[in-house]
Amino acid sequence: MTTVVPCAWSMDGAGPPLVLVHGIGAARDTWAKALPVLTPHFTVITYDLRGHGASPMPDGEFGLDELVEDLEHIRAESGFDKVHVAGHSLGGMIGPAYARAYPERTLSLGVLSTAAFRTEDDRAKVWAVVKAMEDRGIPNVLPTLTDRWFTDGFIAAHPDVVERRLKQVVATDPDVFLNVFRIYATTEMSPWLHEVETPALILTGANDGGCNPRLNQAIHDAMPRSELVILPELKHSLLLEAGDVVAAHLSKFILKLNETRW
Repeated sequence: MTTVVPCAWSMDGAGPPLVLVHGIGAARDTWAKALPVLTPHFTVITYDLRGHGASPMPDGEFGLDELVEDLEHIRAESGFDKVHVAGHSLGGMIGPAYARAYPERTLSLGVLSTAAFRTEDDRAKVWAVVKAMEDRGIPNVLPTLTDRWFTDGFIAAHPDVVERRLKQVVATDPDVFLNVFRIYATTEMSPWLHEVETPALILTGANDGGCNPRLNQAIHDAMPRSELVILPELKHSLLLEAGDVVAAHLSKFILKLNETRW
């Protein structure tokens, strides 16, 4: 039996409910650039994953199933019977897993900058990052993560945003950070993604190394009711660089569902 952690959450806007799920070592403020685009159309619910932001620390190690149950707890607390769900990176794995476990609760999915159908080489690369953090310490691997997450132009133009993101990672409990990174590294959605019939927007950056267009094309091909968007030039931290653009695609996708029959 999985144990739920009562995560800290916020609600803003008006309209159909949309729950946003952030990724590894982040928090709900990840969605700050997206919210002004989303809140005129949706009641947006953001929350901090267990052990992140203002949410309580977990009692020991946890897996994807526990993160799914935390999301269901948020959904129940919000008072909405059904919700749209969009997640970034690890959140992009939590969303489809939630839709698989609770199809009757899920109106649509935004699967943003995530991975499935990894090759052996893909898996080796992500595990090399995990091992480097375990061996050398998380702060010493941050320069590598910076280059993977942000475009060169953004790093030069917005060093304050990059620095704030790195400080957020360092401030995350290292056991929690490595726990969620291992979930991200070990989760493989390919065996069951075809079962998820929830309408889904699949979106990633053209230059996202770990969650690249090749993997996202495979996700799109596997999901029977999906659309695929590749954003030019962007890397992994597309919410911090272009959260408004991501939100515009997400909003367009969800609003179209109300007008179009699949």
